[in-house]
Amino acid sequence: MNQNDKARTFHALHVKGAPLVLYNIWDAGSAAAVASAGAQALATGSWSVAAAHGYGDGEKIPLAYLAQVAGRIVETVDLPLSVDFEGAYATDPQGAADNVSRILDAGAVGINFEDQIVGGDGLHEIADQAKRISAIRAMAEKRGIPLFINARTDLFLKESDRGRHPALLAEAKERARAFADAGASGFFAPALVDEALIEDLCGASSLPVNIMAMKTAPDAATLGRLGVARISHGPGPYRAAMAWLKEAASGIYG
Repeated sequence: MNQNDKARTFHALHVKGAPLVLYNIWDAGSAAAVASAGAQALATGSWSVAAAHGYGDGEKIPLAYLAQVAGRIVETVDLPLSVDFEGAYATDPQGAADNVSRILDAGAVGINFEDQIVGGDGLHEIADQAKRISAIRAMAEKRGIPLFINARTDLFLKESDRGRHPALLAEAKERARAFADAGASGFFAPALVDEALIEDLCGASSLPVNIMAMKTAPDAATLGRLGVARISHGPGPYRAAMAWLKEAASGIYG
């Protein structure tokens, strides 16, 4: 498939009630392993990619290096690739668009783009984040690539008290609407685990909703019934792989 074919395929895989499951990867080797297991598409996790290459999360891995990793994955596995691109390594709309263009150069067809202020506190204002999404969409359209912009909100991730999550739902819906109007393709709400809240969000959002698989989250079948269109595994696969490797090495070294 060429890049546009991959992009169209990736869009089509997002079906409300029949979620696309992404077992997040971190390099070409993990991509090949997950592809051989039957994956329909691939997605990196920012934490995993950074850790696998000796960096901390939060845009610590250099942009050029991240683009190189994405390019190697695309060269190795012929599946659609979405890159977890955090805050696009820029706060201004044009800078964000220019940086996403480098990820498109690598052959990716999707990005996760989050609304938290990377390296700072809180979230970008809704209008500001919408402007950044609009700039990214305009760049992709100019290039003729139907980029899947998975607009991530960190509202729930930043609130560790899940008893307060119901009070955040109204703002989550507002962000979903604004991001959709700006040109987003999907809406990602990591750390949202309450079934009723997930179902409410899925019903209100015009965008396919992405939920992260967590120990406290509903299982995949339940998420499908709630209307979820995409399930991500985040850093879980990397952590599991490294735990296995450590245990295996411990058996060798005692």
